[in-house]
Amino acid sequence: MNGIFSKRRSRLLAMKALRSSYVPPEQIIACPKCGAESTRREVSGNLSVCPQCGYHWPLGGYHRLSIILDSGTFRELNPKLPPADPLSFPGYRAKLQEVNRKTGLSEAVVAATGSIHGKKCVVAVLDSRFIMGSMSAAVGEVVASAVEYAGRVRLPLIIFSASGGARMQEGILSLMQMAKTSAALARFGEKKLLYISVLTDPTTGGVTASFASLGDIILAEPGALIGFAGPRVIEQTIGETLPEGFQRAEFLMEHGFVDRVVHRHQLRASLGQLLLLHERGG
Repeated sequence: MNGIFSKRRSRLLAMKALRSSYVPPEQIIACPKCGAESTRREVSGNLSVCPQCGYHWPLGGYHRLSIILDSGTFRELNPKLPPADPLSFPGYRAKLQEVNRKTGLSEAVVAATGSIHGKKCVVAVLDSRFIMGSMSAAVGEVVASAVEYAGRVRLPLIIFSASGGARMQEGILSLMQMAKTSAALARFGEKKLLYISVLTDPTTGGVTASFASLGDIILAEPGALIGFAGPRVIEQTIGETLPEGFQRAEFLMEHGFVDRVVHRHQLRASLGQLLLLHERGG
């Protein structure tokens, strides 16, 4: 019976992963970084990485989980937690409906339990297709709940960040999620459990200033934009030209903010190794 349910979960995750691809639908696509043309099949078969220059296309939440978790282990947490409109912000409800129709997502985050190379863990993934992965009250609740669940069942936690920051349509309620998620992680840390933060392109704003920066280990995908304000805003504020590659993953690793930049092809193996080392060290 468990085998049947595992197969159903695998099929469900695979179907959702197909809907969460960022790769354009055209048969021939051009890389936004190097301009090289590849077939859609080549790019998709390469984990949405440009075969020529290694540019990493963003991944949807379910797609990310489908390539990270062991087959048949996916079990979604809080699958139905839609956003609210506490400020009756003009046009917000219509925008939410449009994004839901285009992506099939109810919010900008997916949280699940599963295994990586046989090591059980809790994983949350922000999906930048949903209003740039912005942090609403619902997103904060899902992330905090995932952290708390991992703490209760004493499992390692992995969060993939991809966000434009706090969601302005929810005002201060969105900003409050920075404190909420950070407090949940502080309690999680008191239990001496492992939290791995993975920064993907882009990770900015209030997400960077809260849970994305609080990992015991911080990994990043190559070329990911990481920061609070964007580089153009910083240049306009300070009146100076920023160094080349400023706020990119490699620059941040050189300056100690990121522990390691990991290519998408090696990410699952790296996470599995970290989970194994943590288990043996515990």
